[in-house]
Order: sequence, then structure tokens, then C-alpha cells
Amino acid sequence: MARFTREELEAFNGSTVDDLLGDPATQPLKLLFVGINPGLWTAAVNAHFARRGNRFWPALYQAGITSSLVDASDGMPPDARDELVAKGVGITNLVPIATARADELTAEQLRDGGERLRRRVAELRPRVVAMLGLTAFRQAFGERKAPLGLQDELFEGSELWLLPNPSGLNAHHTVDSLADWYGRAAEAAGVV
Repeated sequence: MARFTREELEAFNGSTVDDLLGDPATQPLKLLFVGINPGLWTAAVNAHFARRGNRFWPALYQAGITSSLVDASDGMPPDARDELVAKGVGITNLVPIATARADELTAEQLRDGGERLRRRVAELRPRVVAMLGLTAFRQAFGERKAPLGLQDELFEGSELWLLPNPSGLNAHHTVDSLADWYGRAAEAAGVV
């Protein structure tokens, strides 16, 4: 199990994390999960939602998106990565740079991240985009009243779902409610 001191983790502030994507030429992207931005632990191990206690992987497992509970705290297990890619599931971030907390991002970083995400989605053409963070989406796109769930308008040609962030700091949602939301988006994408 990886262990980092506070100073070691701080060294990853501003780092990026590789997107989890297959080759769109051979495996069409069905569902693209979009986190707000990587945390420091995630950057340190180069695996999305890697911090222990993050509810993303338990919610994916409970929703039937993964066949086993993924532990990404030491890095992304190759078999889990292969399973997601084979199912047409990808992961990226609204803002690619790591911070200790998402609330450290500036309004400008969120807006720039929104433009970056538009380009990325237009390029990748997933069936469904699942943005994990309602407040960040609202700030990035100036959509102050965007509701949770399926949106009325397409996002660069993809169905858009605004879903709860799986961070433990988001006390409004449990693994059960996250699994329900993520499962709905996965069903819409044809993943489960």
C-alpha cells in the first residue's frame, strides 16, 4: 500500500493524471465520467478517484459497472482498466491539474476546463457524459440552475448527466444514492 507524507503529496500540486480511455478507433466510448479535478493522492498514483474513502469505485461496483470492487489507491489495476475500456467507459477531469481540494480551483480554471471539456467530448464522441459535480459544472458553464440528472440539451452531441460528486466531502449522498445515479447514466449509455 502506497504511503505519502504531507510534503510528498504537496509535491503533486499542479500535476496531471492520464485520462482512462481506450482507442476510440477500436472501442467506441459509451460513457465518459468527468471528475472535477484530480486530488493529490490521485496524481501521486496516476489513477482516478484513488484516495481511500472516495466512493466512486464502490458506487461503480454497486451499480454493476465494474465486476469487482476496484482499489485504485496504489494505481489503477490493469484488469480493472481493461474491463472499463472493454465496456466503453472512460474517465477524465473538468480541470486537469491536481489540488488538495476542488474548492481551490479558480473561476477562470473552471471556465477554461469547461472549454477544454467541450473540445474533448467533441473529439471523443461518447454516448453519455456523466459530470460528477453539480456546483463545478454550474460554475464552469454559467448554468446556475442546472439540475441533478439528465439534462434537456445535448453536450457537444452527447447526452449529459449531472451527477453527485463521490468525494467524502459530499455528505448529501451515500454509496447507495451514488450507485443509483451512476447506474442510470450507465444504462442510458448501454454499459449495463
